[in-house]
Amino acid sequence: QVQLVESGGGLVQAGGSLRLSCAASGPTFNNYAMAWFRQAPGKERAFVASSSWSGGSTDYADSVKGRFTISIDNAKNTAYLQMNSLKPEDTAVYYCAAHPFVRSRRPTDYNYWGQGTQVTVSS
Repeated sequence: QVQLVESGGGLVQAGGSLRLSCAASGPTFNNYAMAWFRQAPGKERAFVASSSWSGGSTDYADSVKGRFTISIDNAKNTAYLQMNSLKPEDTAVYYCAAHPFVRSRRPTDYNYWGQGTQVTVSS
């Protein structure tokens, strides 16, 4: 059974930075795809970034490209989302997701989800 636990959310001023962590436990993750999604109040869950487990292949939503970076620490079974130059519109609950083989931008493609962590960016 795969378990994902996010941490690192909080309140930050516009222009600031946060790093989210997603600790994964369960089977071997060698072929897993990891992704971050976010959901703002009243909106659908939206793709933010994804990565292969090796970190060799990544994808970003246009809205975060150049500001956010996804990375994987294989030794720690942990995915990270470094968020720089944060904007008020980045305010949302951020979720970590995983799938054994598929890496996509569709939340419905992911089998496993964390509980979410709140990120609030003040103007």
